Amino acid sequence: MDVKKLLKEMTLEEKASLLTGLDAWHLKGVERLNVPSVMVADGPHGLRKQAGDSDHLDMGGSVAATCFPTACAAACSFDPDLLRRLGQAVGNEARRENVQVVLGPGANIKRSPLCGRNFEYFSEDPCLSGELASAWIQGVEGRGVGTSLKHFAVNNQETRRMSIDAQVSQRALREIYLASFERAVKLGKPGTVMCSYNRVNGVYASQNPWLLTKVLRRQWGFEGATITDWGACSDHVAGVAAGMDVEMPSTNTTHDRQLVRAVKEGLISEELITSAAERVLKLIKKYTEDLPEVQPFTLEEHHHLARKASRETMVLLKNDGPLLPLAGSKRIAFIGEFAQAPRYQGGGSSHINAYKLTSALEAVRSVQEVSYARGYDSSSQSSDPNLIREAVEQARASYACVLFIGLPDASESEGFDRTHLRLPDNQLALVDAVCAVCAHVAVVLHTGSPVLLPFYKKVQAILCAYLGGQAVGGAAVDILFGAVNPCGKLPETWPMRLEGNPSYLSFPGDGTKVCYEEDIFVGYRWYDKRRMPVRFPFGYGLSYTGFSYSNLRLSRETLAQGDSLQVLVDVINTGLRAGKEIVQLYVQAPRGNVPRADRELRAFEKVPLEPSQTKTVSFTLNKRDFSYWEERIEDFYAPGGSCVILIGASSVDIRLRKAVLLEAPEALPLHVDIDTPLGDILAVPKYAAVLQPVIDMAMRAISPAEGTAGIMPPQALAAMLKEMPLRCIDMFAGDIVQPGMIEGLAAQLRMMG
Repeated sequence: MDVKKLLKEMTLEEKASLLTGLDAWHLKGVERLNVPSVMVADGPHGLRKQAGDSDHLDMGGSVAATCFPTACAAACSFDPDLLRRLGQAVGNEARRENVQVVLGPGANIKRSPLCGRNFEYFSEDPCLSGELASAWIQGVEGRGVGTSLKHFAVNNQETRRMSIDAQVSQRALREIYLASFERAVKLGKPGTVMCSYNRVNGVYASQNPWLLTKVLRRQWGFEGATITDWGACSDHVAGVAAGMDVEMPSTNTTHDRQLVRAVKEGLISEELITSAAERVLKLIKKYTEDLPEVQPFTLEEHHHLARKASRETMVLLKNDGPLLPLAGSKRIAFIGEFAQAPRYQGGGSSHINAYKLTSALEAVRSVQEVSYARGYDSSSQSSDPNLIREAVEQARASYACVLFIGLPDASESEGFDRTHLRLPDNQLALVDAVCAVCAHVAVVLHTGSPVLLPFYKKVQAILCAYLGGQAVGGAAVDILFGAVNPCGKLPETWPMRLEGNPSYLSFPGDGTKVCYEEDIFVGYRWYDKRRMPVRFPFGYGLSYTGFSYSNLRLSRETLAQGDSLQVLVDVINTGLRAGKEIVQLYVQAPRGNVPRADRELRAFEKVPLEPSQTKTVSFTLNKRDFSYWEERIEDFYAPGGSCVILIGASSVDIRLRKAVLLEAPEALPLHVDIDTPLGDILAVPKYAAVLQPVIDMAMRAISPAEGTAGIMPPQALAAMLKEMPLRCIDMFAGDIVQPGMIEGLAAQLRMMG
């Protein structure tokens, strides 16, 4: 396909037609010129290809596919290689089903644990989210299938998601909410980026030139096509003018004609239509021509991969005794409906028609005999006395009980947000009843996001499976009985109570807008800064073995602004089992006038270790890792000073630390006028050389009897002066300051640049 030649042959109407969907699942081609249509399908954690003529809202009828661990679970692996393999598998299934673009991954930040779609997103941290999204994209794209990074941007709630105005500071956007997408765009190179429904600072994402053109294309270098979320287009002409290429789904040529009419009326240039059409043609060409060979596979092989992946994602939250791994010689009861029918994925557009499902009750039969009691009805909140009685009988007769509980389908899904963090009442009643008769109780949690754990002190062990995909039951048994050592760590903070989370006072907004009042302090950045206790911190997870850290060394003691820093640390497995440790590197930036988080994740590495084995882990940091977004220069800025490199097993479990001195950069530009504080001016050496003599002269004019010298200590006076605006010099300098002198001084400083 010769794209340039095609564009010359196409009519305006044909070019405009490429910018809206053919139907719910296809982008248009141009039949006259033999340009094929391409198919898209949902697929953040597995392929959801709708069969036949099913529309976007038909959640059934999709072809059988592998349901891999959802993003909330996959992120617990902290393993880009695993995400890359999962992406490859999804890409292979897409190729076999003749799907050209898979709609995923979701790289939105988990601002609130109440967001109903959090199970589709990776983390509260942009470094982790961006790295994992990049790896998944690379896996899918490597199979000749496109991806659609979503939902761009600031889609952090389902409440009023199609109209809410997310009001966020530039700094929070750049450091948190856009940073995840930036990393995924630059490293993953997705074929498409999907805009979100919501407004961002007053402008719909689908027609936001700042987002779609300035940031995404010019600053990040994105060269692919942009598409709307389904139904996200408010004004198609404004969208194309802003940089939105394709509106989905079909509008039955209505918006095609609008575009043509807008060009003829001079409301939009044909060049913009041509540029967007060119990007669509390049997309079609990329995913229909010169593709790599389809990799042979079976869905059964992918089921085994799903089980392996789920093992890597489960997080051991508690293990007193230790109770786990369970001893096979003891009598054990599995209790809870989710042992037989696990909740393994979320609801909405990502719901997979799973090829196969392995429950824990099915998987355990290959390990040992266990008794089973249903315990509760997941479709109800009410306790059933008969189900409780049966569970108690099994628990009383067993050495240990494993309770399989969590959030039912009706509790979290695309389309609505949660209103609380509680587990269903009937499940909590079941836990209490079982703990009353059995001393050895483990809990397996099936949930898409954090929940409150009122039974935390009553049970000995808690294993978080999140929504672990179609093989979650087998993976849980592998870990419960010790065939596999758990290695997952939490990609989000689990709070003690809902009221403690940073977005509590502003989520989900007033129906028209939602103000991100916590700014950059999202997740662990908030809890750490406030010294607030949490149930489980970001990056936390236990193992059946132990790990120690030593010998932290840095490649240099002083870091120039353009230098990179290599960080090396040794990790040893101190236990008797092979295991994997996730080493986390945080940076504590210099403290100045700008609020900064106490620590920020900048790198991580998953390290497999045999007993007594030691490995050296290496990280490389650059200027960006020490920077914050400075609005005065519209760029990242790294102030000079002492930076601390922190190596930890979680955001609060810091094992090693070492400082590096970052050399000072050029001073930030300062526009001086008569209202500029004196301290800000004196902080710039060249300005201070001019201003300080004036201040000294004014200070000498102060009479002890009339001025502040007799009632205020010198250091207090100096502090007060720093806060004074330039115009206040004449307030204490008397006749020394002549009319117009302050304005002239401000003008002189401005001329100095």
